[in-house]
Amino acid sequence: MKKKTPARKANELRKIEFVRGFTKYAAGSVLVKWGDTWVLCTASVSDKVPPFLKDSGRGWVTAEYSMLPSCTPDRKDRDIKKLKQDARSTEIQRLVGRALRAAVDMQALGERQITVDCDVLQADGGTRCASITGGMAALELAAAKLVKDGVLDRSPIVHRVAAVSVGVCDGTPTLDLDYAHDSTAEVDLNVVMTDDGRFVELQGTAEHKPFSPDDLCKMLDLAKKGLGRIFKMM
Repeated sequence: MKKKTPARKANELRKIEFVRGFTKYAAGSVLVKWGDTWVLCTASVSDKVPPFLKDSGRGWVTAEYSMLPSCTPDRKDRDIKKLKQDARSTEIQRLVGRALRAAVDMQALGERQITVDCDVLQADGGTRCASITGGMAALELAAAKLVKDGVLDRSPIVHRVAAVSVGVCDGTPTLDLDYAHDSTAEVDLNVVMTDDGRFVELQGTAEHKPFSPDDLCKMLDLAKKGLGRIFKMM
């Protein structure tokens, strides 16, 4: 008889693994396996910056996010079929870009752009958190390559960022929501934080009824503990 997998505790992370150097050509590439959510994050470097930064001596970090058609049980149409990106993907890639820019000294990067592509191979909740965290690992590899190749004297990375989801499930503050948790949670909160304990962004929603300041404090405390473990893995 097949052994039943024990349920995860409310303060427990899913198994997280970073497979660095997963692809050949990107300046930095990482496959992040976050439970059953798998995201391929690649970082590419270009000497072309957005027009508003031309001749400024400052660089830029941006991100693109996409879910592959077979990443969910029901096939998801490619955005190109609709001739536009869906609103959810647009919102997530903007979040990833904002989060990663918080990790970089743009003056030290110089007038070049790093684009971090986050492609969801398999989705089971928390794809934006996996994209930010895996994207940070890919960004670090790209920055290290710029230093190794003599393009930069020092890494422009000033600190790491990572993200994790928390929520309230059946009245209990819960860490790292997979799809089963996320689809039934009373509260869903995504927390982006630096490795020195400062918040970059909080995205929270009461799915059924408003939550109290005490609930928020409990979720933030749980997120900070979870992120502390994630930073150690990184």
